Amino acid sequence: MSNAPSKASAALNPTSNKLQRRPFVADIMKHRGNGLVVTGLGSPTWDLFAAGDRPDNLYSWGGMGLAVPTALGLALAQPDRRVLALTGDGEMMMGIGSLGVVADQAPNNLAILVLDNERFSETGRQRGLTGSRVDLCAVAKGFGIRETMLVTEESQKDALARFLFETPGPILAVAKIALSEDPWRLPEKDGAAIARRFKISLGLEKP
Repeated sequence: MSNAPSKASAALNPTSNKLQRRPFVADIMKHRGNGLVVTGLGSPTWDLFAAGDRPDNLYSWGGMGLAVPTALGLALAQPDRRVLALTGDGEMMMGIGSLGVVADQAPNNLAILVLDNERFSETGRQRGLTGSRVDLCAVAKGFGIRETMLVTEESQKDALARFLFETPGPILAVAKIALSEDPWRLPEKDGAAIARRFKISLGLEKP
């Protein structure tokens, strides 16, 4: 499924990065139902927290590149729940090999959404690789993930939500977002507390 061409030329289009990340993520999360969400470090974590804190949000405060592997393990362990990995382009590039494992294991309940501002935002907004020739949708397909979607317009949000939460996985979507100065919305920084709360929400531990 693709509502826009998955080509490097689209990533080079200066008009493509205009989605406002904070309201964009909030709108997508309205469709998650009982889906579990694993975030990458930095802005994806803050975006999810700003969209509404829930005990079935698994936030990350480090471990760059681990959002997709963590979501993969969760999807395999919780086959009856939809799992979404919400990450950024820099972190996805850091853990790019995980897409091969995702394709090999092929959990049908796993979706990946890459918020791509074509910058390494956490270290000073240096130019990222996805702003030139790197096409994450094409890379995902090369690893064996058959269904991808490139999103550049607000009008695609409803289709993206259906894609992420209804299309059999594993699937990957890339949303070209604008650079923005969103206020920090920080969840708890205690990793053990975040993990325990998440396990309680799954019924794996008692409150």
